[in-house]
Amino acid sequence: VQLQAFGGGLVQAGGSLRLSCAASGRTFSNYIMGWFRQAPGKERVFVASISWSTGRTYYRDSVKGRFTISRDNTKNTVYPQMNSLKPEDTAVYYCAADPSSGLYDLWGQGTLVTVSS
Repeated sequence: VQLQAFGGGLVQAGGSLRLSCAASGRTFSNYIMGWFRQAPGKERVFVASISWSTGRTYYRDSVKGRFTISRDNTKNTVYPQMNSLKPEDTAVYYCAADPSSGLYDLWGQGTLVTVSS
């Protein structure tokens, strides 16, 4: 059972990146898939989430209108599309799975996103 995150890298401010999180090893149909990020010296914070079953999404205020999270149920993969990136988006991004319990109980490895000014 694992989550694998991909797609981080270096991008200039104003640019775009698409991350992906591939889930395997269990049925995720009732899960909520979340993305979190941790900037250097700061706590990890929620970024966005999507329900596998309903597609309902949530975003932190600072990324609304810039980030879009989607899912491909056939590939068990979640994609946060990040546009208009800002230097303050620089962080290690983590995907996680919540079995609709309110707790994320499965975490993937982080992927580093660096936005240069």
